[in-house]
Amino acid sequence: MGVMSHFQQIYAHDAERYHTLVSAEDAAGELPRALAKVAALHGARAIEVGVGTGRVTRLLLDAGARVTGYEASPAMLAVARKTLGDRFEGIVADIRAVELAAKSADVAIAGWCLGHFCEWYGERWQGEIDGVVRRMWESLDANGTLIIIETLGTGVEVAAPPNAELAAYYRFLEETWGLTREEFPTDYAFASLEAALESIGFFFGPELAEQVRARGSARVPEWTGLWWRRRPVAGVAALP
Repeated sequence: MGVMSHFQQIYAHDAERYHTLVSAEDAAGELPRALAKVAALHGARAIEVGVGTGRVTRLLLDAGARVTGYEASPAMLAVARKTLGDRFEGIVADIRAVELAAKSADVAIAGWCLGHFCEWYGERWQGEIDGVVRRMWESLDANGTLIIIETLGTGVEVAAPPNAELAAYYRFLEETWGLTREEFPTDYAFASLEAALESIGFFFGPELAEQVRARGSARVPEWTGLWWRRRPVAGVAALP
């Protein structure tokens, strides 16, 4: 991949600041409600791709799931371990090189990570994402649920893919993999406008930070998409 992208730099070297940002996200608690609608999490065996600093991991654990998570950045996983302790099994690994055991999970979930492949792997993005989604799907036991969570825009009032590359990726999930999309707000609520400007500028850049300043609010609108599909109880599920 050559030189690290902006987000790769953050994930490798600024995990604590990233965790501060995402800790202010989803102030109304919409994501756990969306997860509960599509999957039975209590007692579930969950495989999580892209643990990050544990924002989705925490929700899975709090709902009663047993989590095995994979994260390529040691710094990000270290923060997750610091905040969640030994409540989950965290493994430093590039999920593209991990073989997941068949029928080993009731839930396979990737939160805000595969979309980066559109930038990191250029024209190869579809093949790289397909390989990971296929691994996740094949890890599911009968009636298990595949879940992918991605952005539908930050600092905007209407849910939509932020760019053409992500729009193509979302169509791929829906048209090739047959995933169903759910949309909901996951607004950030910061302690102050100054805290909002610092975190938003750090991750999203100065242009969005200036929009937040102009709005004059410590609450920053955001939209999230959750794509999901359940593996049939009987028979062989057709893969794309």
